[in-house]
Parts: sequence; structure tokens; C-alpha cells
Amino acid sequence: MKRQCCIICGKPLNRGIIVNGKAICSNCEDKIINVRMDTDFYLYYKNCIKKYLTYPMIRGEDNRCQNYHL
Repeated sequence: MKRQCCIICGKPLNRGIIVNGKAICSNCEDKIINVRMDTDFYLYYKNCIKKYLTYPMIRGEDNRCQNYHL
């Protein structure tokens, strides 16, 4: 079985949390909790979480629609 890696730093996960099947190591978790909102690190962490934890959806499509028009 493949070891999970942190979505923030990319290191193999020893301890941490798993959200929607994606892992965040305990070091990055601590950094996320303690980061100030007026720093570039806040934007970096926000973008990593947004990239890996949000469900991709086509703009303008209803998320309950079963017939996607591709």
C-alpha cells in the first residue's frame, strides 16, 4: 500500500490528519493553525487546501445535474 504524503509539504505522513482522503502532516497542521492572515504563507496554505480538498466543478453547472454537457 502506498504511503500518503502531505498535500502541503509533500513529505510522507507519519502523524497528522486526513480530510476527504487527503493528508496533512502534523507540522503543516500546526503551521496552518498559527499562521497570520496578512502573510504570503496564509495564501499558500489556502491555495494548497483549495487545490486538493475542494471538489472540481464546471462553472455554471448544477452540482446535482447528472447530464454534463461536455
